[in-house]
Amino acid sequence: MGQVTASASMSINAAPEAVSAALADYATVRPTLLPANYRDYRVDEGGNGNGTLVHWILQATEKRQRDVLADVTVQGNTITETDRNSTMVTTYVVTGAGAGSTVETTTTWKGAGGIGGFFERTFAPKGLNRIQTELLTNLKNKLEK
Repeated sequence: MGQVTASASMSINAAPEAVSAALADYATVRPTLLPANYRDYRVDEGGNGNGTLVHWILQATEKRQRDVLADVTVQGNTITETDRNSTMVTTYVVTGAGAGSTVETTTTWKGAGGIGGFFERTFAPKGLNRIQTELLTNLKNKLEK
């Protein structure tokens, strides 16, 4: 079993505090950012920042899905989602960049072994990168209006 990592980043013309606040708002903002790959999204506890518990089904491909129940922690401009149902951890790091911000999101998990693991390490990051880029594009469009 090897670690699998997918990441994406984007520049957004908004202050880091505004970007972090939008990402950490799981009750009202986050649902408007989610690509179609997210199903059955709901907030189970909290809804904004630290202590939020959020659920969704990530439909990675037509046949592969992951049931995610994520605990959210926020430390400064870093938002972390730790899945209770797997080893998956997603972080969003927001940094100042000129008059705006850069957001980098990284998702890691322990992948399968053997030939299945090879295919997972080869193809899953590309698919998840596409999903992450769509979410960040939606965030950019929302904040730059």
